[in-house]
Amino acid sequence: MAKRKGNRVILAFICFILGFMLSFSYQYTKTKTAKRNITDRQWQKEYEYRKQLIQIQKENRRLKNELVQKQNKVAEMEKTLADERTAYTDLAKQAEMLRMYVGESKVKGQGIEITLSDASYIPSEQSATDYMVHEQHVFKVIHELLISGAEAIAINGQRISHRSYIVCNGPVIEVDGTQHAAPFVISAIGNPTVLASALNIPGGVKDLLVQDNIIVKIASKDEIVLDPVFHANHK
Repeated sequence: MAKRKGNRVILAFICFILGFMLSFSYQYTKTKTAKRNITDRQWQKEYEYRKQLIQIQKENRRLKNELVQKQNKVAEMEKTLADERTAYTDLAKQAEMLRMYVGESKVKGQGIEITLSDASYIPSEQSATDYMVHEQHVFKVIHELLISGAEAIAINGQRISHRSYIVCNGPVIEVDGTQHAAPFVISAIGNPTVLASALNIPGGVKDLLVQDNIIVKIASKDEIVLDPVFHANHK
């Protein structure tokens, strides 16, 4: 009877152990499955996040390339505008220079004044014209000034242009129809040193005028103002 009772105790203990093992195995399996499910969801989220990140990076690269292209295009447009602005500025300067040379604009600058006067002593009335300033004398001075770089020239304040004419009319000369009597003051804007040196060259214009009994005076000026041709012609 005692033996049977002991067997029952052993059997009950074994059943208890088996039940505990089954219960532990079930709980372990359940916990592992739950963890695996959580890990799968996390991996799925990470995968989605990676896909989104890669897409965003691709979009950023595309936008960056587009930005670089637009910046290059803007730089080209700015260069074109700068070139056009420079070209327009150059054209404006050239136009202003042309207006100055043809006498259509008022000019101011340093230069020289050449005064041509009749001889102070005339031996006889028969030879009087040999001691007077004539248009050829004025022409010589103007020609020398032009080839020496004069930017603008006037005779007795009257601006001359590429269409001007000078003729003798008795004791006076006519400049574009306006009469002027001696002395004749020829004003020229330009480098004073260069212009004066060109006239004073030995055997040059000044010496030729002196040989023709013309009194020649040359003076440098810090500032000379010359009106346009159409203003001068209506003084």
